[in-house]
Amino acid sequence: MIPPDYRKALRRAGIDDAGGRGLPQWSPDASLQTMDALGVATAILSVSTPGTTFMAAEADAAALARDVNDFGAALVNERPDRFGFFATVPLPQPNSAVTEAVRALDELHADGVVLLANTAGHYLGADGSDALFAALDARSAVVFVHPAELPGPAVPDVPPFAADFLLDTTRAAYLLVRNGIVRRYPNIRFLLSHGGGFVPYAAQRLALAITADTGRSVADVLDDFAGFHFDTALSSSAAGLPTLLAFARPGHVTFGSDWPFAPSAAGLLFAAGLETYPGLDADGRTAIERDNALALFPRLGAASPPGPPSAPHRVRHRVSRAVMRGVTRLIQPG
Repeated sequence: MIPPDYRKALRRAGIDDAGGRGLPQWSPDASLQTMDALGVATAILSVSTPGTTFMAAEADAAALARDVNDFGAALVNERPDRFGFFATVPLPQPNSAVTEAVRALDELHADGVVLLANTAGHYLGADGSDALFAALDARSAVVFVHPAELPGPAVPDVPPFAADFLLDTTRAAYLLVRNGIVRRYPNIRFLLSHGGGFVPYAAQRLALAITADTGRSVADVLDDFAGFHFDTALSSSAAGLPTLLAFARPGHVTFGSDWPFAPSAAGLLFAAGLETYPGLDADGRTAIERDNALALFPRLGAASPPGPPSAPHRVRHRVSRAVMRGVTRLIQPG
């Protein structure tokens, strides 16, 4: 989500893009329209990169996080059947981050917290965030890990969202495992965006490096990596799904769209990839599209379901999904 006050703060700071893409238009109504097109009953909203890291003063970053979270909570209160939200916290300021995380989870009843893989070059899982992790662990929080731009200059002609984001997520996951965060705080459910970056594909290689560095067994390290949850945003392709589903634990893969930074057509394309993947039966698809999320967010199961869409909308939805399924079959390898 891009709340109006957050967009204004970005503009005042001269920020008009994120991850190499221009800031898209966003509104609750547009979100509902996209959700209906994708067949999504309820979406968990969150602010993406750069979070609050562009605010120079700690007090300003904390105030912006409060404003964003109050906006999200009000939206959920208005439409609890359609929306949830992950709270923003003002990292890299640890004390302010703990204060806002506790307020958002205890008072605003946020569905979890979004943490960037790195904030101003300080990586999630590096030293300095134990107080925040302790507060999140005490509340069995869901922590959505979203990438940010890599520290250092971008490579010409390689937009950060295309490749760097995947590395950023992988770096954070590596440090969360290597530094023992996932073991010290076992009640936190870490949800990695975009299929976990390179984690499922490179887990064995990552585990060998951690074993050489720490002396821990490869099996234990791999078990820690497999303990992450993964969303399918921009990742449910014929090449990506086999590795993700072979690596993730049962129940640890949930649907993601990456909208609005990924356009609706991309969301439809990857949703069609999930629908047409031959390695999933109906129960497997239902688990990814609904049941696994309900296990993470049980309050969503108690919300009244939205009413049925209109007949014209159902026709448009079927046509667009059919077109995207056809496109997906055309571009699948083999």
